[in-house]
Amino acid sequence: MKPLLLEIGTEEIPARFIPEGMRSLKEGIVRLLKENYIDFGDIYEYATPRRLAVVVKDVSEKQKDRKTEVLGPPKKIAYDEKGNPTAAAEGFAKSQNVDIKKLKIAKTDRGEYVAVSTHENKRETKDILAELLPSMITSLQFPKSMRWGSSRIRFVRPIQWITAIFSDSKIQFELDGIKSSDMTRGHRFLSPGTFRIKDPANYQNILSNNYVIAAPDIRKEKIIKKIKKIESDLSCRVYEDRELLETVTFLVEFPTVILGNFDAEYISLPRELIITVLKNHQKCFSVEDKKNKLLPHFILVSNTVPENSDTVRRGAERVLNARLEDAKFYFKEDSKIPLWNYIEKLKNVTFQEKLGSVYEKVERVAFICTFLADELNLTTREKILRAVMLSKADLVTGIVREFPELQGYIGMVYAGNSGEDEEIATAIHEHYKPRFSGDSLPSSEIGTIIALADKMDTIVSFFSVGLIPTGSEDPFALRRQTIGVINILLNEDYSFSLGTLIDKALQGVESYIPAIKTLKAEILKFFYQRIEGIFLSEGYNYDIVDSVLSVRELPPHRRKNLKDIKTRIKVLSVMKEESGFLELLTAAKRVYNILSKVKPVEIKEDLLIETAEKDLFSVMREVRDKLTQTDYKALFELKNPVNTFFDNVLVMDKKPEIRQNRLGLLFSVKGVFDLLGDFSMISE
Repeated sequence: MKPLLLEIGTEEIPARFIPEGMRSLKEGIVRLLKENYIDFGDIYEYATPRRLAVVVKDVSEKQKDRKTEVLGPPKKIAYDEKGNPTAAAEGFAKSQNVDIKKLKIAKTDRGEYVAVSTHENKRETKDILAELLPSMITSLQFPKSMRWGSSRIRFVRPIQWITAIFSDSKIQFELDGIKSSDMTRGHRFLSPGTFRIKDPANYQNILSNNYVIAAPDIRKEKIIKKIKKIESDLSCRVYEDRELLETVTFLVEFPTVILGNFDAEYISLPRELIITVLKNHQKCFSVEDKKNKLLPHFILVSNTVPENSDTVRRGAERVLNARLEDAKFYFKEDSKIPLWNYIEKLKNVTFQEKLGSVYEKVERVAFICTFLADELNLTTREKILRAVMLSKADLVTGIVREFPELQGYIGMVYAGNSGEDEEIATAIHEHYKPRFSGDSLPSSEIGTIIALADKMDTIVSFFSVGLIPTGSEDPFALRRQTIGVINILLNEDYSFSLGTLIDKALQGVESYIPAIKTLKAEILKFFYQRIEGIFLSEGYNYDIVDSVLSVRELPPHRRKNLKDIKTRIKVLSVMKEESGFLELLTAAKRVYNILSKVKPVEIKEDLLIETAEKDLFSVMREVRDKLTQTDYKALFELKNPVNTFFDNVLVMDKKPEIRQNRLGLLFSVKGVFDLLGDFSMISE
């Protein structure tokens, strides 16, 4: 058993692409080894901006023994009545290059077949790797790939070298003119030469001696350790930002943590503005005191040795002060007029060429919010409408043009500075929530209503002009917006249904785009695909989820919102585990099966004749009245009356009116089951 090293050296890879590259490389090497029956041990992943690598321990030098059995024609075709081989048997033997006497009979689930056992010769692992590594490398997946020069291949960045070693020997192959070798490279500036790796087990140590810390987790630990020392020395706290920590870990090969300063006058700027300038434009961490007040310091992770820290610090301070001066200028200019005065400028900003300006979008959102406020009888109606009109005003401010990631937050700051109500200011910021997976929901009533209306208008608007997500393409983030709407509706017990909210959004768009009859169905389908995925990810069984989601029509007095849907999924999941549920399910499916191809009909109580059908009608009404939004156990009472009905009553009576009435009775029973879910979709 020998170690294997594969390193792909490249030009600088964007930090956000590296984790996906690591995952893809590991999966690729595992797949290659498994598919070729090569035993292997632990796998270690390495990555820096200039390289992706794996070291695989205990790789066998040859493939495992493989015996395969190839099935031929059925025995009755391969041999005649006397047991002599037919032309079919001879042809099969010839195709497998074996003597016909070596054919055997194999028993399968489908019967007896002629078969032949083969033993494949074991190949050397080194030869297999030399043959297959090139295609494995080019198959690696990244968010974006590129071509370069006259290259025929695509990769995340131009490949500069390939190091491939098995034990102490080179794995020789060529990829687009680049020959693999046992040579690698150190840090671009601190150790720019090439050097030989004789043993894959020493890969980390050799790179470390040349100013490359190959393991991302070790680089991250080193950064965290040095940050904690700065916190201890200064009695401060570095603003925790896991995303930024992940980014800087993949920006450097040899991290040095540097404490820098910026002019204290900029501390008067809004907190998030300072943090954004430091993070997004300089990849620096903010520093705060024990009371969460920002201090005029920053933490920079540099790709160099500590001896160069002063030079790096001075350069970073010069650039950062310039960026903060820009922010100060825009903030000062923006603050000269109230936020309300920016609204008119939204008429000159296009939302979408077929859907008008951002101002017109705001009007559509206000239309939906008016409906929601009236539907829910909210006392904050006037505040909601004012907050809606202000919600996009910051898009035309200098700060947001320069720092677009601050939209909403700056609107909140400017609203507060303009004397707007605190609830309105907060809603301007919160109406963008949730911005991403795992983000918090709006905390206020006003922010929640505007968030719902804004996201729904965006979804419906883009659907109405045919800009619908396909495959992995979703340039307008409609999936994210949809999941945001779903999470809000799952958190709130609103009386209206998802379909009602879509209807209202469609009304707002109709003045721009002619109504399409099938559009609501398409949007609902898009939503329900996301809803199903959310519930399945939470561990609910697919049949339970499908059962509840498939029932779209409920009586007027029943809730139809997403929170109720989740409640019914929970209830049905619990009920399915109770004793007696299987019998109830069997009885329910008797009802569903007989109605599967019948149009719904009404029941007339005066046409009920048999005792069993009268009893079923009586119990059905009692059960229906007992059911609540959270308690459906009364459904178990239907089991015996349903079975008795089918055992004693002929549904398809010769008299049409009796037959129709009995079908109507069953439709009424089905309607009671449907209050929980479609029982025909539940697996036994």
